[in-house]
Amino acid sequence: MEHIIPLFVVICLASAFLISILGIKFKFFTTIFPIIASAVLFILSVLALYLMNINGLMVYKIGGWIPPIGICMVLDGLSSFMLFTVNLVAFFIIIYSYNYVKKYTHRYKYYGLLFLMLAGMNGVIITGDLFNLFVYLEVAAVSSYALVAFGTGKQELEAAFKYMVMGTLASGLILLSIAITYSYTSTLNMADIGNVLSSKGVSPVVLFITALFMVGFGLKAALVPFHWWLPDAHPSAPAPISAMLSGVLIKALGVYAIIRIFYNIIGNNIYISKILLVMGTLSMIVGVVFAIGQYDFKRLLAYHSISQIGYVILGIGLATPLGIMGGLFHLFNHSIFKSLLFLNSGAVEHATGTRNLKEMGGLNKRMPITGNTSMIASMSIAGIPPFNGFWSKLIIIIACVQANEYIYGLFAVIGSVLTMASFMKVQKYAFLGKIEEKWKKVKEVPFGMKFSMIGLALVCVFGGLMLLPDISDFILKEASKAVLIGTDYVNQVLGSV
Repeated sequence: MEHIIPLFVVICLASAFLISILGIKFKFFTTIFPIIASAVLFILSVLALYLMNINGLMVYKIGGWIPPIGICMVLDGLSSFMLFTVNLVAFFIIIYSYNYVKKYTHRYKYYGLLFLMLAGMNGVIITGDLFNLFVYLEVAAVSSYALVAFGTGKQELEAAFKYMVMGTLASGLILLSIAITYSYTSTLNMADIGNVLSSKGVSPVVLFITALFMVGFGLKAALVPFHWWLPDAHPSAPAPISAMLSGVLIKALGVYAIIRIFYNIIGNNIYISKILLVMGTLSMIVGVVFAIGQYDFKRLLAYHSISQIGYVILGIGLATPLGIMGGLFHLFNHSIFKSLLFLNSGAVEHATGTRNLKEMGGLNKRMPITGNTSMIASMSIAGIPPFNGFWSKLIIIIACVQANEYIYGLFAVIGSVLTMASFMKVQKYAFLGKIEEKWKKVKEVPFGMKFSMIGLALVCVFGGLMLLPDISDFILKEASKAVLIGTDYVNQVLGSV
């Protein structure tokens, strides 16, 4: 069943090609077809989870060439979990886009770029080759630059240029580290690289490679102090693209790559863990402090992306079973509630034409679905029970206590309290209170946009059920195990071929 693995890239690339070529003439390819393609990808991601649980790690050999000579794609617990997360969010965002992108021209370009970005993310997740990881990363990054600038306004173009400059710097550092890795190990297969590095041991070259990877992927993940590009890029994009960027792109290109390289290839150690703990904690606090002072709805959400990624990295940096499970669970939860919040902001901007919280007020009376789903997402990101964000934050804090890292646990609590304060402000200014006279004729957004917001809100409400033994074993346990096995990933991949 390993032939299912390349379909995650093939379907995305085929969809992008068909939409770009046929979308000009046939309306079907810019309306119904993207939804069908995204639904197929989501169903395949669920099937991939099932097959991985049944068969264990699977390797697809491209062209029949056996690794490390040939290129391979790998499906394990971590990659199947990430595929499920990315394609679930993408499904709801593409449905939301059906109505949202009507105000833009050339919808076929929008969907073509969106599927290219999705192809890049899926490719990064499943590739077993380090250079191909860079290629897929660039496919996703370049298409995201274009999507940020899709509105073609002054602000969008400026933000896209800044994003492109920083993204190119990150890609350059990653490519340089890949080149040095290849010269040192004489291979690009990730499992084989891990095998060579374990036999050679720690050296100045390995330390230099580690530093380059940390900075490069830290930029992609927008971790403090490499975060400065994100608050400009994410708010300027169309709302569904902001949801994709904050919801899944920075996780697939940044967080996933950090986990895969520093746990399964180079191998985790106390120094890498400490760096991740410090960067995670700084991101958690710096992001939320900057967010509190924002009154641009989408810019506020962008700073919270930095903060919430900090929780994920904190959990991963603890390197304990509970910490890793909490970090991965929060990665999934953040993908859901942050995507929902960006879709809420897009619905508000679609209806009112403004992102300034001070100009809003009482919108819950005219936009009850947007307002109520925004409340659910706000409670979830703030860590209020019983919403999904509460459970993952609680696990991370307990993991800090178990690991005797009390200071980091205290910062996690402080970050959550400040997050709650920030979103109380959002609810007060945007949705609660007396409605402004100019908004009394505002109407709720169309069905497709409401459907996506309700769907993501339901995941926020019932997401805590993922901790139930049967569901946790199916989704979270195998993902955590894939991280915890560390460099034994090398033996599993090479042993399977």
